Amino acid sequence: MSVLGGKKILLGVTAGIAAYKTSFLVRNFIKAGAEVKVVMTPASKEFVTPLTLSTLSKNPVHSTFFDQSEENELWNSHVDLGLWADLMVIAPLTANTLAKMSEGICDNLLLATYLSAKSTVYFAPAMDLDMYKHPTTTKNIATLEARGNVFIPPAFGELASGLEGEGRMAEPDEILSFIENHIAAKLPLNGKRVLITAGPTFEAIDPVRFIGNHSSGKMGFALAHEAAALGASVVLISGPSFQVVKQSGIKRIDVMSADEMYDVTHQNIDDADIAIFSAAVSDFKPKAVSSQKIKKKDAIMQVDLVPTKDILASVGAIKKNQYLVGFALETENEIANAKSKIKNKNLDLIVLNSLQDKGAGFKSDTNKITLIDKNDRIQSFDLKSKIEVAEDIFNDIIKSINA
Repeated sequence: MSVLGGKKILLGVTAGIAAYKTSFLVRNFIKAGAEVKVVMTPASKEFVTPLTLSTLSKNPVHSTFFDQSEENELWNSHVDLGLWADLMVIAPLTANTLAKMSEGICDNLLLATYLSAKSTVYFAPAMDLDMYKHPTTTKNIATLEARGNVFIPPAFGELASGLEGEGRMAEPDEILSFIENHIAAKLPLNGKRVLITAGPTFEAIDPVRFIGNHSSGKMGFALAHEAAALGASVVLISGPSFQVVKQSGIKRIDVMSADEMYDVTHQNIDDADIAIFSAAVSDFKPKAVSSQKIKKKDAIMQVDLVPTKDILASVGAIKKNQYLVGFALETENEIANAKSKIKNKNLDLIVLNSLQDKGAGFKSDTNKITLIDKNDRIQSFDLKSKIEVAEDIFNDIIKSINA
């Protein structure tokens, strides 16, 4: 899912030949995870049908202030449409509608909606070369930009008139990328690289048996999705987990054992700006692993264990400028034990969980955390969904790295 995932996009369509491309643009927005509604000028329906756009967007398309039925007329509220949108895109934008937007003329539903919009408005002009180069067009574009509207430049190419030059509406893929990049550039973790470990590790006894734990990976995956939504590129190192990556910008690397997680972590840590270790890594592994399945009749009654490598401590020992976050699951002396880990493992922040808190254990969709930083600042939070917990953790990280 892109940065447009979950966004509400209002697409305005005006009467240019490029209006036929809006069907592809709607599909692009939908594929990016956005919800789309369309408002058309009456004349634009000569170039693309409302039926096409309503079918693709799965929402009614509006072009007049009233929808006429057999008995009643329903008002299409331009105010409600403007308030609904997280962002508005007008593509194609003709010279005529551009001029009206610049002057505040309001003679159709699309213009009324534009004047009511509270979100960022992107506009992609489409017109012939001479019209695009005309001084009034240049002035009108500058006026819209000065008011905070975002200009998506037209492309150079063959125009409807047969001329070749600027004025051709940017292609739907280009419009999508432009908007995604514009939004991403404003995100607080844009350009940051985040490494996250998640899930359990399984330590083999023989080819079919292992030592493991009940970690589901839900917390780590929630953190990865939040980091990506905030603009970061994410490396997610996951032990065995049924969780699914739903956000673009996340590179998932699957591992099985603590040794594998250790190796992959060290292969990627140098590139990380922020590293969060939420995995429930096994503290011990069998000293010897049988190459064959141990038969019940031959089974030994004892498995000798040895400690696994401490991934978090090893990273803390070599860290440069990375912001390191650890997790601590405690059953007693929670605060004291967490503070000790901060010091011993050279952490910047630790996320404390207590098994004493109902709803905060493995496999749960909720968590209850306390954040403790290296300066002994302590913040305790109520029981929340792991998605909300991930937001709280990153809010704290962003404040700290920007301090």
